[in-house]
Amino acid sequence: MTTRARKKANPLDSLIPERRQTSKRLKEKIRESLSSVLPISLLVLALSLLLVPIELSTMGLFLLGACLLIVGMGLFTLGADMAMLPMGAHIGAFITKKRDLRFLIVVAFFLGTLITMAEPDLTVLANQVQGVPNLALILTVSVGVGLFLVVALLRILFQWKLSFILIGLYAAVFLLGALIKPEFVPMAFDAGGVTTGPMTVPFILSLGMGVANVRGGRSAQDDSFGLVALCSVGPVLAIMLISLFFPHLTNVPEEAAAPAIANTRDLMLTYRRGLPVYGREVLIALAPILILFFAFQIFSLRLPRQEIKRMVVGLLYTYLGLVLFLTGVNVGFLPMGDYLGRQLGGGSLKWLLLPLGMLMGFLVVKAEPAVHVLNEQVEQVTSGAISKAVMLKTLSIGVSVSVGLAMTRVLTGISIWYFLAPGYFIALALTFVTDPIFTAIAFDSGGVASGPMTAAFMLPLFMGACGAMGGNILEDAFGIVAMVAMTPLIAIEALGVVYKLKTRKRRAQPVPAPAIADSDDEIIDV
Repeated sequence: MTTRARKKANPLDSLIPERRQTSKRLKEKIRESLSSVLPISLLVLALSLLLVPIELSTMGLFLLGACLLIVGMGLFTLGADMAMLPMGAHIGAFITKKRDLRFLIVVAFFLGTLITMAEPDLTVLANQVQGVPNLALILTVSVGVGLFLVVALLRILFQWKLSFILIGLYAAVFLLGALIKPEFVPMAFDAGGVTTGPMTVPFILSLGMGVANVRGGRSAQDDSFGLVALCSVGPVLAIMLISLFFPHLTNVPEEAAAPAIANTRDLMLTYRRGLPVYGREVLIALAPILILFFAFQIFSLRLPRQEIKRMVVGLLYTYLGLVLFLTGVNVGFLPMGDYLGRQLGGGSLKWLLLPLGMLMGFLVVKAEPAVHVLNEQVEQVTSGAISKAVMLKTLSIGVSVSVGLAMTRVLTGISIWYFLAPGYFIALALTFVTDPIFTAIAFDSGGVASGPMTAAFMLPLFMGACGAMGGNILEDAFGIVAMVAMTPLIAIEALGVVYKLKTRKRRAQPVPAPAIADSDDEIIDV
């Protein structure tokens, strides 16, 4: 056998280019995550040097946590591209091609319910409150997501107008919200944000894309988004309904103090104790998706072996990335958020809470893993007309405003209704003047922006500040996730209005032939 023949016979040779490509993409993802996590880390470091002295144990946990965030987000986003997105797209396409409405409804309901039950962010929220049993809260919220995932898929199939559905649902939300106990309102809206976390968002987005692609027509683009938007409403209604059966909601927040750390060995042991905990949580979260997908693969899909191998590698990246990310957030960032909130709220620096909160909001959204997944999907579906950079900048501005409004509530005690009612009125009114795809992207972005970084860093910051000032934590500090989920809607829809106006203007003016070919990619400038 010749040397050339031996090379052809080696099965590993065909994998070398793919491995090199994967390694290159991983480096790119880690560079992106570095640029996302570094700004908020430098801001906290600057605060510790100039304004708020921070214990070395808390700072050591935070800095190591930042390193885990960078590596974890890089691995997770690459794994989502390789595994989570293709899996959801294949399942979505299959249940649509089967042309059995009952089958689609049953599969969608169980997918939404099981994935949400395993969402780590929901468990974090459930542990923050007392008065409602954890199991009852988690089960009710998960069923709410499952039901509204069914509604979202039926909307794609039957071409129901998303804006009309959202107007009807939010009218029901505000009507029901006026009837329940005030302390349940912030938590209900917070539940809508945390249930669409890093585990559910990639799968739900790709599931919708698979259904929309089979449906065809303009549905393949306009209806690829909107599933997260509808799935975010389910938990809000679920919490409001369950509040009718429980008399009171109580919260006794404990200080999220960093453990005593004397040396680097103690630092490593603290993270070593945290890694298995979040390793189990992520494994439980991934299990329903894996079981359902491989059941589809065995009995129906029968995808090529090479594609399954690629997905398995992607699932490993997803698992490792999310474990590292959640460990870094909960072990390193949570104590830091609580400490900063208590120090700023309990001293003479209260006036800094508003500007610092807005700056942190602008920076922290960049470190949300699901945000990067959504931005890549938007850039892909719009063929680059809406770039990742534009989406990220718009979301950052929206979250900055929302954190400023939420901090105003902490400082003044103003009811959350004075912010949510006009905010959602503006967002729903804008659905009539922007393109349908921007409406879907906007309401998706609200759920995506309020992820684990908001729940485990910004929420403790607000709770610490509110507790230090003697405020009502349930009514004033809770609601930050709700505010973060609201203002991106307005920001993205405003972006859609600008996009629409610029498109009309360019179409109305004759341009030279070379400029026409590139016009679509430059409609919205960064």
